[in-house]
Amino acid sequence: MRPTSPASPTALSDAELAAHIAEGAGQILLGIRHRDLLTGHLAGDVGDAMAQAWISTVLRRHRGRDAVLSEEAEDVGDRSTASRVWIIDPLDGTSEFAMGTSDWAVHVALAVDGAPAVAAVSLPAKDQLFRSDDVPASDGPLSGRLAVSRYGHSYHSAAVADRLGLEPVRIGSAGAKAMAVVRGDADAYVHSGGQYEWDNCAPVGVALAAGLHCSRLDGSPIVYNTAHAYMPDFLICRPELADAALDAVASPW
Repeated sequence: MRPTSPASPTALSDAELAAHIAEGAGQILLGIRHRDLLTGHLAGDVGDAMAQAWISTVLRRHRGRDAVLSEEAEDVGDRSTASRVWIIDPLDGTSEFAMGTSDWAVHVALAVDGAPAVAAVSLPAKDQLFRSDDVPASDGPLSGRLAVSRYGHSYHSAAVADRLGLEPVRIGSAGAKAMAVVRGDADAYVHSGGQYEWDNCAPVGVALAAGLHCSRLDGSPIVYNTAHAYMPDFLICRPELADAALDAVASPW
């Protein structure tokens, strides 16, 4: 029998595949911005399309029996009834990517029975890759900072910042904000403006692996691969701040 080559569809674990996809799509996206040959909305449109095309082809080859949910692909069939579903955002933070900033990401997660089993988030412009099977524990000193949108506070993030005395730091994409908490550059990320599952499944998977608290704002678990793939709100934070943060969003005044 011929030995299995590294490129064989059977050679990679789920965690390895997630990491390779996040890293590879990031390299494609960096190439699209090469020397500013494409900029603005044109770069964003091409980035979304090319990253999606590459990722979907890789998943068909390596995990053809698994379901897929992606921001850049039509959600068809009975995906929500599958046990295994890859939840993908080929380019998280398209507007940041189009503006030429570094606060954009690639999200790759495999949800099994509603929970992120493996996850990878790449921040290609920062040359950083975070993977759930190899992420250090987020247990260093508290930073005293809260990751917020580049547009500023939401009602709930303002409540948490006020109650916990956290300084807001503006960061672009959802993945970049979540990874700031994983790195220890921020202590919490509060979102209440509505997202979709591809916006946060991979970041939550990495954050959970790093020992962070992840939940809905009412404290309930985050469940993925739902029929409508909508995620109204969530909290990612250091575990020692979770009770105070959840109390702040429940009773802000």
